[in-house]
Amino acid sequence: MRLLRVGPAGAERPALLEDDGTLRDLSGLVPDVDGALLGDRAALTHVRAAVGARILPVLDPRGLRIGPPVARIGKIVGIGANYRDAVAEAGLAAPAEPVVFLKAPDTVVGPEDTVLVPRDSEKTDWEVELAVVIGRTARYLRTDEEALASVAGYAVANDVTEREFQNERGGQWDKGKNCETFTPLGPWLVTADEIPDPQALGMRLWVNGELMQESGTAEQIFPVAYLVRYVSRFMTLYPGDVVSTGTPAGTAFGRPEPKPYLRAGDVMELEIDGLGRQRQQVKNA
Repeated sequence: MRLLRVGPAGAERPALLEDDGTLRDLSGLVPDVDGALLGDRAALTHVRAAVGARILPVLDPRGLRIGPPVARIGKIVGIGANYRDAVAEAGLAAPAEPVVFLKAPDTVVGPEDTVLVPRDSEKTDWEVELAVVIGRTARYLRTDEEALASVAGYAVANDVTEREFQNERGGQWDKGKNCETFTPLGPWLVTADEIPDPQALGMRLWVNGELMQESGTAEQIFPVAYLVRYVSRFMTLYPGDVVSTGTPAGTAFGRPEPKPYLRAGDVMELEIDGLGRQRQQVKNA
């Protein structure tokens, strides 16, 4: 299933996109697409049955904003330096263990919402990433099979990052990762049964029509199952939590000088195979 949330910011309603492009309203069936729904197998089975019966009301998508596909995210766990091509581009050694950081849920915006360059920023950067949405409480997982069983689905994320704040202002990465609008998510949450191999997804990002990132999840140093299992050793993952699994080569940070960091007026477009496409215009905060 492709689950999404549509409508004005803060007043989105749950919806579902069928294979033929028909958008259907789920609000009469479930309150929202959130951890409560994703962790409730019976509710998801009920949704699937309604979809199969084609009885849900149709929504007109024209002029309808698409919001983040998951509401009330508990936490976003970011993973850094997780692509072989990106590590090679930066001239770094591959990490022995995953690099883990946290992003605040209030950085999440819809896939076509505006991205704001922070005040005093000179190095705001793009990062197309595969987001893993948790559907079952995960703590101290022992096997990859347990890890994948805890995944509700997948989505496109743009892990927007201010590199000066991240790398040159002291402390941890959080300052460069948590500015407002820095996590566009969506357009859809694609349930895990639709993605048989999360390590076989192509991904691309354009800035002003120029292809900047083109790679795939096969380049991940630590694959999805390992990451979920690893993170569960250090913190409990709950339904609705998100693990953003790193970005491949092609960021502004990884390019030669003068690095083409984002400026007001720029447009980012990004996609992952089977998970949909995002588009954001950049403005100043």
